Amino acid sequence: MKLTLLGTGTPAPSLTRQSSGYLVEIGDDVIVLDHGPGAMHRLLESGRGPAQVSHLFLTHLHYDHIADYPRLMLQRWDQGAGAIPELQVFGPAPLGRITEQLFGEDGVYGLDLESRVSHPASQQIYAARGGTPPREKPSPVVREVTAGDVIEGDGWRITTGAARHFQPILECLGYRIETDAGTVVYSGDSGGVLASMIELAKDCDVLIHMCHFASGTEPDEAFRISCGGHMDVAEVARQANAKTLVLTHIPPPLDAPGCLERIVADVRTVFDGEVIVGRDLLQVPLAADRTIEID
Repeated sequence: MKLTLLGTGTPAPSLTRQSSGYLVEIGDDVIVLDHGPGAMHRLLESGRGPAQVSHLFLTHLHYDHIADYPRLMLQRWDQGAGAIPELQVFGPAPLGRITEQLFGEDGVYGLDLESRVSHPASQQIYAARGGTPPREKPSPVVREVTAGDVIEGDGWRITTGAARHFQPILECLGYRIETDAGTVVYSGDSGGVLASMIELAKDCDVLIHMCHFASGTEPDEAFRISCGGHMDVAEVARQANAKTLVLTHIPPPLDAPGCLERIVADVRTVFDGEVIVGRDLLQVPLAADRTIEID
């Protein structure tokens, strides 16, 4: 299993941190977790292309986690239609309705897709790429999931768990990926010391967790339990007995000089595993004897 952080930022525009996206490569499967603005560009920089992605798992429907979903879907189809299987897409409701509103006949990209399958110029381009017209429109295989669902793949299993973020408006999930090589847990956006997240991350090799603010700076308790304060994240990792904690979803204020160093020092007073500050395109190994340079 190979784990690459694509986007480690927030909705805030940034040249150094794109929005949420994570790449997990297991055998022949290329799995993407979330795909916010800029994650698609980082995917290309990682050496992978859209046509290679086999599965997409979305934790929730905030734009900084799904804005590049249309780009992934359309470029994957445009470059691979007729030659690769349909994209397998998983996420909370109403993901199916949103997908139809994007790619259906009357959807946002409905006319674009119709022109690409019907116009002679597009048909010629498709044939020049080796396709045999007619070209079918994309038909992603969408499965809406809830906490407790299990998805089995070739050499991997993903379990869905409950996160706590913007409920009840949005359903928010985390994912546990188990393979023979190790276990990775991605919290999505989750705040507070949440029992369901601790259970999801139990004894994992790597916990990728939202760290959205420095604990003690939150405006109120409601904000604290909706977003990831660094000391709460440390406590989740400690109680889960995670081996490595990757801090991500880093906003610009935390990138100020000295701030992340202080946050890592604080986290280490609670959590005695390895602590990594996530950076875009950082590859995180799972081996127990790894040596990683800490920011």
